[in-house]
Amino acid sequence: MSIVEIQTKIYDDQKPGTSGLRKAVKVFQQEHYTENFIQAILTTLGHEITGATLVVGGDGRYYVKEAVEKIIRIAAANGVGKLIIGQNGILSTPAVSTIIRKYKTHGGIVLTASHNPGGPNADFGIKFNCNNGGPAPDQVTNQIYDLTKSLKSYKIVPDINIDISKIQTHKVLVAGNPFVIDVVDAVEDYVALMKEIFDFPSIKSLLQGNKDKPKFQVLIDSLNGVTGIYVKRIFGVELGVDDASMVHAQPLEDFGGLHPDPNLTYAADLVNSIRNGTQDMGAAFDGDGDRNMIIGKKAFFVTPSDSIAVLAANLDIIPYFQKTGIKGYARSMPTGAAIDRVAAKKGIECFEVPTGWKYFGNLMDAGRLSLCGEESFGSGSDHIREKDGIWAALAWLNVIAKLNKSIEEILKDHWNAYGRNFFTRYDYENCDIDGARKVMTEIERKIDDPSFKGTKFECGSKIYVVKEADNYSYKDPIDGSVATKQGLRILFEDGSRIIYRLSGTGSSGATIRFYIESYESDPKTFDKDTQQVLQPLVEIGLGLGKIKEFTGRDAPTVIT
Repeated sequence: MSIVEIQTKIYDDQKPGTSGLRKAVKVFQQEHYTENFIQAILTTLGHEITGATLVVGGDGRYYVKEAVEKIIRIAAANGVGKLIIGQNGILSTPAVSTIIRKYKTHGGIVLTASHNPGGPNADFGIKFNCNNGGPAPDQVTNQIYDLTKSLKSYKIVPDINIDISKIQTHKVLVAGNPFVIDVVDAVEDYVALMKEIFDFPSIKSLLQGNKDKPKFQVLIDSLNGVTGIYVKRIFGVELGVDDASMVHAQPLEDFGGLHPDPNLTYAADLVNSIRNGTQDMGAAFDGDGDRNMIIGKKAFFVTPSDSIAVLAANLDIIPYFQKTGIKGYARSMPTGAAIDRVAAKKGIECFEVPTGWKYFGNLMDAGRLSLCGEESFGSGSDHIREKDGIWAALAWLNVIAKLNKSIEEILKDHWNAYGRNFFTRYDYENCDIDGARKVMTEIERKIDDPSFKGTKFECGSKIYVVKEADNYSYKDPIDGSVATKQGLRILFEDGSRIIYRLSGTGSSGATIRFYIESYESDPKTFDKDTQQVLQPLVEIGLGLGKIKEFTGRDAPTVIT
């Protein structure tokens, strides 16, 4: 087969965000648009591209199959030696990382817009993962972007047609060089890894019950995202969970109209089912399988910040960590500091990093990190270099099986041992960009004033005194790289925090994320409603940013 060089046009909007390039499907469908970005990724690999092996897969959303077809043809023309592709073009983001690491490939291309809606009128995304299995660092994504701004042509082999619905190995000669397309079972390698990490017999015993103890009932909601096929194999085949307990388990191109973001708003069906049912645990996952939400009986909500803190406190229960030891903990900067308290008590190193999983990867590769998480419903460990939703659910089940307690009992025991970090996040989605910038400018203007330090805010009976405020920056302890302007922080003397960020994961408009946290050590406060406890700080934060005035919004789109 021969290589054709296609003259193209430059698009100036292909700068990858926190997790790759995300745009509306219609943007990717523009002539040469997808091809340009794929060519830029491959060109970035330089001489390493010749004979390289890459993993390709996505979350099954609309346009994945067309994108896989383009990747096959462009990869062949650029000298790639082999592509490992998930059957039907489907691989969860954690599965891509698993395969990259297991087979020591040169990296992978992930086709997903994660938790964003799918369908012809919704979103699509392309992300490059490096040979460690994690998202490309800033220096690589910047290089990709620079190439898109100067690209004059791309190379393609238009005659390759592969049926990716069949598990098969297909070999062709391209300009005399061998090119292999290996369409693989999307689930097999990931399931094998999970069985190495967790005590599956104990989890199965918990879920099946016996004559002395009723079975622990679960309801698993895949929100019609990629995890459906993994849930069916792991929870259905391996752990014996019945079909009725695994809902929305068929990956659909438009997610069945659902918004595949596992939080209290978009997974409301699961929350209501658990609240009104007899299940002991509910779990939901996002479109590409890297995020999770855990709730207990009667919809007892586990915040993501509490989730990683509880897992940190009980990590030595899990077989994988019994073998590897516990090297360190980390959280993203906006995430509640509950895990910090576990680290302090256990004498384990704990890191605070910017938002984005790539920052955890350096620490893992250096052998200094075992467990990490983000408040945006992401948690994971050094078994791969991505957050991992199903891993988190299995970790909770492993802990529950060993402690023989309910989720609510485990949380309350944890608070009694460490205190409680009340935490919430307000999302103002698809705001006018100018209005969102005005919010951030207003806050930054105030915190830049030297007199802001020491300012007292009174709200009802509460008084908060500003200890410090800044635009967060981070120096990577491994490679010395510096990330600046990562979020506006206001830190109070009592440990409370208010944080503002403009999100980089949307495909249109601007999303303001507003985080509020307050620590309480008095057990009398532990059962109080989170929003009630945090209301004084919420009012202070809304006023500081003039959020209602600049956005025109009376309420956030989502509260988590």
